[in-house]
Amino acid sequence: MIYLDNNATTKIDDKVLEAMMPYLTTEYANPSSIYNFSKKASNALKESRGIIKDFLNAKDEKEIIFTSCGSESANTAIKGVLNYNKGKKHIITTKVEHPCVLNLYQVLEKQGYKVDYIGVNSNGDLDLEQLEAAINSDTALVSIMWANNETGVIFPIQKISEIIKSKNPETKFFVDAVQVAGKIPMDVQEMGIDLLGISGHKFHAPKGVGALYVNSKTLITPLIVGGHQERGKRAGTENVPYIVGLAKAAELAMDGLKYELTEVKRLRDKLETNILKNIYNSRLNTGVSNRVPNTSNIGFEYVEGELILLHMSDLGICASSGSACTSGSLEPSHVLRAMNVPFTAIHGSIRFSLSRYTTEAEIDYVCEQMPKIIEKITAISPYQDELAALKALKQK
Repeated sequence: MIYLDNNATTKIDDKVLEAMMPYLTTEYANPSSIYNFSKKASNALKESRGIIKDFLNAKDEKEIIFTSCGSESANTAIKGVLNYNKGKKHIITTKVEHPCVLNLYQVLEKQGYKVDYIGVNSNGDLDLEQLEAAINSDTALVSIMWANNETGVIFPIQKISEIIKSKNPETKFFVDAVQVAGKIPMDVQEMGIDLLGISGHKFHAPKGVGALYVNSKTLITPLIVGGHQERGKRAGTENVPYIVGLAKAAELAMDGLKYELTEVKRLRDKLETNILKNIYNSRLNTGVSNRVPNTSNIGFEYVEGELILLHMSDLGICASSGSACTSGSLEPSHVLRAMNVPFTAIHGSIRFSLSRYTTEAEIDYVCEQMPKIIEKITAISPYQDELAALKALKQK
């Protein structure tokens, strides 16, 4: 099995599992208890918070809130800011956000908020002029992802922060950093970020744990109300084994960042170059640069992405479709639509996302099999005339 769907989820690192095991077995105490047995769990929680602080380069451990996932982090940040600042009713996001942000903003629209959705160009780059023009004195929050989950395109977070603060210093800036954690350096202070969310299962920690950074100058209303945990910002007994796993994964990610930026990127580029060279009806759906190092989104014209994935799966290759058809909808990806990817390619778009576990031999195998798969599918395509014209054009 060749797994190239790491933007969906990742394998748990063996060292992460090893670090978690004591807290799943012998050290099972509630970290909030006062007896000696709970001290190891309590200390592990404190140490993990410090590691995540360093991972994000936050100023203080108190700025780290542990959550269950990226979606909870986003909901806590967005609702928390808006509920604390009820007088302001204008919010801004992009047309290409993850559903955990887009769907929440659509709910907020129904509750009376005015929302501006910022567009992108054909490379997936954000329209910064449109963003700047949208910010006004009533803008409570801007929510923008650091890198897109479908295309890997990185947004200029520091520049965006400067634009926001120059137009309205009181506007808060939330960043969905789920797809950059462990892939590129993160520095919340340097980037001027007020709130930021990550999810462990995107960088070799288990599913069910994440973190939210909230800087000391940003006040929020908690999403989950109950006990005193997380300094009253997120009630519920802390999931110590998973938090320990998140912290271990963050340590490993910091140590392996150079490998991610060089070797993973080299393998991604090799895969991309071979496909674009050897399959005439393929196209890169983004610009070449300005992406996280593991992600490539490639469109195959006049074929269906789901059919490609089925053929790939038969050969033991896992990837994702660039459209939403796999979730039961015939609507193409909202991200690719916002980028104006041609209709001929949008339904045949595949996302390949690598990890530090991806090997050269696996990439070689995929490079060998993809032309055969596409050739087999195009042979039964009803668009033979269009394919012939495209092939003749590419051969010129």
